[in-house]
Amino acid sequence: MRSPEGPGLDLFISDKRFRSADGETLVAIEEIAFGIPRGGFTALIGPSGCGKTTSLRIVLGLDPDFSGHARMGDGGGSVAAVFQEPRLLPWRSVEANVRLALPAERRGADLHALFSILGLSDHLTRYPGELSLGLARRVALARAFAIEPSLLVLDEPFVSLDEMTAARLRALLLSVWSSRPTTTLMVTHNLREAVDLADSIVFLTPRPAKVRGVHAIQEPRATRSAAWRERTVAEIDALYPGVL
Repeated sequence: MRSPEGPGLDLFISDKRFRSADGETLVAIEEIAFGIPRGGFTALIGPSGCGKTTSLRIVLGLDPDFSGHARMGDGGGSVAAVFQEPRLLPWRSVEANVRLALPAERRGADLHALFSILGLSDHLTRYPGELSLGLARRVALARAFAIEPSLLVLDEPFVSLDEMTAARLRALLLSVWSSRPTTTLMVTHNLREAVDLADSIVFLTPRPAKVRGVHAIQEPRATRSAAWRERTVAEIDALYPGVL
């Protein structure tokens, strides 16, 4: 079931600047503003260096030095992040890495269904050094969903994987997400990936970043065929030249 409509994330960055090594002030973000409804899935696409990861750091509360706000609905909640690198502790097993993210009172929670959906049930006693990159990223997804976050932030979680592995992980992500819809913000360079996963896509300009446009996707995920995806990608590329 979809979460009730309501605010999930309200992001407004009116100004974000950095001081370079030589003392020059660099304007990274000029104005980014968009919202994600509760349980919605938004993808963020823009050229390299335009401020996508900076925006995620602001959303995660890792960079408070900006003008604007990043507000979660209903007064807040837990936030989980999945980065390009799985960031697993090498001396802990798969299951221990996942449970480490849980608060002390939930360390014994039943995670059987989550492990099963992500295909990890047979790998729980293995260690990160024994895993392929694809499996390690499944563990990172399990760790994020285990805490049942109010907001999930994904920073190119499938980058550098071969397309077959990435497609399998995207399907697994959607399986978990569909079972527990979570407000999600994902950075990606892959337009086809965004079209497969998201409800809306926010396009950013080169630095200093502004919102170039927002494209809503109305097609239900169950009927997003390969042919539909290619038509949609072509339509978006016509509207926003250069995003492919």
